Amino acid sequence: RSVGGSNPPSGTIFSDSVGEMVMRTAFITGGTAGIGEAAVRAFVGAGWRVVTTGRRADRLAALAESLGGAVHTLAFDIRDAAALDAALASLPADFADIDLLINNAGLALGTAPAQEASLDDWQTMIDTNVSALVAVTRKLLPGLVARKGAIINLSSVAATYPYSGGNVYAATKAFVRQFSLGLRADLHGKGVRVTSIEPGMVETEFTVVRTGGNQAASDALYGGVNPMTGDDIAETMLWVAQLPPHLNINRLELMPVNQSFAGFAVAREG
Repeated sequence: RSVGGSNPPSGTIFSDSVGEMVMRTAFITGGTAGIGEAAVRAFVGAGWRVVTTGRRADRLAALAESLGGAVHTLAFDIRDAAALDAALASLPADFADIDLLINNAGLALGTAPAQEASLDDWQTMIDTNVSALVAVTRKLLPGLVARKGAIINLSSVAATYPYSGGNVYAATKAFVRQFSLGLRADLHGKGVRVTSIEPGMVETEFTVVRTGGNQAASDALYGGVNPMTGDDIAETMLWVAQLPPHLNINRLELMPVNQSFAGFAVAREG
């Protein structure tokens, strides 16, 4: 359908009751940098309203200022259950009906083998990548079911291909992938789409955070690789979100062309 002979913005739908154009709303966690920030910009650019979360209030404020009234920001730690409840309760009416949840917030900490890794780092990854993700999802599920919405979870190729030092990070991303598939099973017949996006090398703040602020380590990792960017993944998420509602992408794995699969590791004796 069209209005005045023109096609509506791709982020809009029409009300079945009166035929009026209504903006869809995405809830994107971790919008202060990298893939999350790129996703906020991509969805706003496509005509969506966006609610986005993050701990760094200054970055959220700058993002909202650059994008105008289509963005509502929530500054809190996604691991804090009480803060999550308060943030959701504070949503203004124009942003309260969520059509799409993008669980993007997450991190990796450390590159040490398991026997040398920090237990505190492990717990932080579990709390952020797993516990917070399932909490946000459960809170928003009733509305997503009612609106026949969609969920996009950010997993990783690390969920499939283990590597030394990946240990708990990779395990959390394997959880995200399996949780996505489990949601698909539980939501059968409800009209809710669920997708696990599983990228390989994406140059963002990811490795800087993982190495405790070592920009040189990040530069060395991505140098000469021509890695994917946050914009690449954001555009992929937007494509998934705007597919016809009868189509579901279960899992989508992406890598830069210069990255492929590692061989088996073999230790030799003597």
